[in-house]
Amino acid sequence: MKLVTLGTLARSLLLATACCAPLTLMAAGDPRDEFAKARKEFVQAYALVDSQVTSGAGEAHDSKALRDYPLYPYLQAARIRRDLLTEAAPDTAVDRIADAFLTQFNRDPVSRDLRRALLLSLAERRQWASFLQQYREPQADDTLRCHSLVARLELQSTERLAEDIAKQWLTPASLPACEPAFAWLRAQGGLTDALTEQRVRLALDKGNTSFARQIAAYLPKERAAPLLQWATLIDNPRTIDTVLADPQRPIEPQVLLAGWKRLTRVDRDGAVARYDRLVTARGLTEAQASPYALALALALAWDRRPEAIDFFKRVQPSEFDEISYEWQARAALWARDWSLASRAIAAMPDKQRETARWRYWSARAAENLQDPQLARRLYESVLVDDNYYSVMAAARLDRPASPHPQPLTVDKPQLAEIEQLPALVRARELYWSALRPQALVEWAAGYETLSESARAQAIHLAHRWGWYDQAVATASQQRVFNDYVLLYPQPYDREVHSAAAFTKLPQDLIYSVLRQESLYRADAVSSAGARGLLQLMPETARRTALSWKRPNPSATQLLEPAINIPLGAAQLRTLVDRFGGQTTVALAGYNAGPAAVRRWLPQESIDSDIWIENIPYNETRAYVQRILWHSVVFAWLRTGEAQRADHWIARISSIDSATVLGSR
Repeated sequence: MKLVTLGTLARSLLLATACCAPLTLMAAGDPRDEFAKARKEFVQAYALVDSQVTSGAGEAHDSKALRDYPLYPYLQAARIRRDLLTEAAPDTAVDRIADAFLTQFNRDPVSRDLRRALLLSLAERRQWASFLQQYREPQADDTLRCHSLVARLELQSTERLAEDIAKQWLTPASLPACEPAFAWLRAQGGLTDALTEQRVRLALDKGNTSFARQIAAYLPKERAAPLLQWATLIDNPRTIDTVLADPQRPIEPQVLLAGWKRLTRVDRDGAVARYDRLVTARGLTEAQASPYALALALALAWDRRPEAIDFFKRVQPSEFDEISYEWQARAALWARDWSLASRAIAAMPDKQRETARWRYWSARAAENLQDPQLARRLYESVLVDDNYYSVMAAARLDRPASPHPQPLTVDKPQLAEIEQLPALVRARELYWSALRPQALVEWAAGYETLSESARAQAIHLAHRWGWYDQAVATASQQRVFNDYVLLYPQPYDREVHSAAAFTKLPQDLIYSVLRQESLYRADAVSSAGARGLLQLMPETARRTALSWKRPNPSATQLLEPAINIPLGAAQLRTLVDRFGGQTTVALAGYNAGPAAVRRWLPQESIDSDIWIENIPYNETRAYVQRILWHSVVFAWLRTGEAQRADHWIARISSIDSATVLGSR
């Protein structure tokens, strides 16, 4: 068994976060911080778990303060997990210790990681009876669920077993731990061709062609043939030509459409050239051709190509959904066809059409169609919303913009009461001990027990602890969006002011990017490896440091605000300069990368709001819009004054490609 060193992991996490601990109302040494000494001892002991020989050896040296500390069970659980995950096979004594711990903390969050470790250990040792005693279905993932099926099989507990295995079978991914159970069901005749085909289709829907081919091998050739044809079209969509060349060649409509959609994504020109041939070769009626036209229209709209409008015209009204309506309107906006844009918005469902986004664009269309009174009414209707579109509407009306604050009242007695709930105490201590995943689980457990009014107060609680991302997340759950003092803290003023002076970027812009990138989490690390408050990739950070004559940062140093913030600001400043001072474009480049944004630049200058609306990546479009809104909020908080946003009404221009270098 591979050795998992919990202490090494803990030390890495603690090192990464010690530099950037959240600002709280109870900092270390504060008289109100009753656990300061015990917490320090806990953090040190937790980081050293894997260097101790046995769990008992650690406990012998634990102080009374540590044993009385609310997180002491987490230290005990870590030590037991260590003993379960070492190279040497655990003996029954370790199992008994784990069993006793899990009995004592059966339903508490502290039991979860230990239970999983014990279950994996028991499965590897084929201790199936003990496994089923400890197994909890609500906490199981696919691996544990597969082990539970094998356990029931080995113990000949077969009541409803075939049904449960068949249910687990229907997943689009490989499940190695389930193979013994699947083999048993196949031997029983329970893995029918229908079930096998269903799994293949699930895999193909996810684009997992390799696995789909593997499972399709169990099917008769004639039943597997259309599925393999589907896989081929996904892997190489241009093989659709074989279907076009032979109109009598059988192909399922679902398969043909899937292959066509794939072609529109990878070869826009090829799809345009083949569309009429497809309709003719397959003898498609207008209604039958509609989904093919829609797939191509969407792909062309994402590339801001004028042909998109023509293909949207070929789509039957019944084929449109919210995404289709949006992109038809965006294509019209890009073409500056205001009449078509107005009609496209009018065709949207009421709920969609009445959003701030489409009321704003209805106003823009009315303005360009020479109906200033309607335009003004629509712009004014958008002003009540607090978002990017309300600021754009204010700019169009030549008015300053300001948020509409709705402070969340602090109920001090209720706040004091919930702060003492054991689960929330543990959540706080775990967060302050840099054990964020466990803190989130404890928070959820405590939050679940609160009344609606207490849940609102929990927003204040998280903010009070310096757990700002959790405060914002909880506020979103409670539909609390307009308490800007609470939800737009500024805990890194010194670093942001320094970075603003260093890069000549507005401090409000830097704070806006910081909030959007990491939500104040100095220890944030993305799945792609971007690190810290401004989410810098290590290689990008190194290049930026070299260019700006800063010390070369290590990956760990990128989690330090004093290093991350100026380097992130410098990277944004570099993009602003490379894109000719166009901050909006630079923001898009910061999120999606300069190469992608270079492809999105217009051949001729275009209004910035139209350009932003047509950013093809949903994430990047929302990112740019939110940062622009954040910048208004931060400026309003800083000055207490409504903000002019005239500069938002700008033009986006193409620039020489030689200036767009590097990548994020």
